[in-house]
Amino acid sequence: MEKVLVLGGGIGGVETAIALADKGFDVELISDKDYLWIHPISIWIPTGEISPEGCQIPLKLIAERNDFKFTLGKVKKILSKERKVLIETEKGEEEKTYDRLVVAIGGVKKKHKGLEHTFSTCGGKGELLRLRERYYSLIEKGKGTIAFGFGGNPADPSGVRGGPVFEVLFNIHYHLKGLGLRDKFRLVFFAPMPKPGKRLGEKNADKVFDFFKKIGVDYKVGVKIKEFQPDGILFEDGEKIESDLTIFTPALDGHPVLKESDLPLNQAGFIKIDQYCAVEGSDYTVWAVGDCASIEGPDWKAKQGHLAEVMGRIVARNIEMVSKGELQKLESYLPHVHIVCLMDMGPWGGILFARTHKRTLMIPLPKVGHWLKKLWAWYYKNSKLRRIPRIPGFDAP
Repeated sequence: MEKVLVLGGGIGGVETAIALADKGFDVELISDKDYLWIHPISIWIPTGEISPEGCQIPLKLIAERNDFKFTLGKVKKILSKERKVLIETEKGEEEKTYDRLVVAIGGVKKKHKGLEHTFSTCGGKGELLRLRERYYSLIEKGKGTIAFGFGGNPADPSGVRGGPVFEVLFNIHYHLKGLGLRDKFRLVFFAPMPKPGKRLGEKNADKVFDFFKKIGVDYKVGVKIKEFQPDGILFEDGEKIESDLTIFTPALDGHPVLKESDLPLNQAGFIKIDQYCAVEGSDYTVWAVGDCASIEGPDWKAKQGHLAEVMGRIVARNIEMVSKGELQKLESYLPHVHIVCLMDMGPWGGILFARTHKRTLMIPLPKVGHWLKKLWAWYYKNSKLRRIPRIPGFDAP
């Protein structure tokens, strides 16, 4: 039985480990956190609709229910040519060997001057709790300006994290409205690209900004950010947006561990893979899924949770084919590169966006959209723990 090492306990890494274990491989997942963080529903932490505990599942429990091994440890170095990985655990440095390696350690935030003065919608539970604390202090004050934005990475534009920013903005808008305080707050959106959200489709992006106007959200787009300051955002054109709370999510950049590894990387520091998710030049011994991989596809491609899960399942099937010597049966991830986003808008509901190689859709889901996302959260947690059957294609929103 081949030993497969999976690095990373996020959405893509966990799905890969489950799929490999289902096929009978000896699987060990390594993560520096002891829980799976469910990013798609952490958008409700700032308004207090959900607790951090509601956004996580213990990895030990997932591993037990899905027949793979979990090790809590931080990846220090990947030595693919020697087929080993160095990790740091509570016992000290350990060396892990493997027959096959799947890298799913994600990326890191692209650096911006003054980033410490912002809060990310894609941060961990500590950062989101601090965001909630700052937000509620403004509610106690009874007024303020909240700025929402996201950035890009010209070296690899696929790692933009715009959706969660829109979702937190809309949730805060309706939360303030429910408190009777919306008219006391200025909400402003900003982004350096001329047309944020155009990955959803040109017309759909326009509709998002039409909705901004409808609910009284100001915006500034198409101007690069010079720096973040304690009291606002300074842009390269000299304008400054004063802000009591700045919520900003940078684009992804390559993980430092990858940049110091012997793996082939693109300009942004993401792992180069072929259409089968195998790392270039690895002879099918090393694979990569999710945010850490350099994905190919149309200009509007984006790294999302559902794509990471699809890649994880494809990697499991492909490793099985490689182990059987049936290379002609390898499966490509490229036909699955599409965008699916159920954009939550709190009490209003939600909007389903979908973009494939053939069509672009935008379906408003008043009221029901919010509850559909909650239903998905319940399904995701319970299906990962094998408490309910899994529904193909319904694992990530």
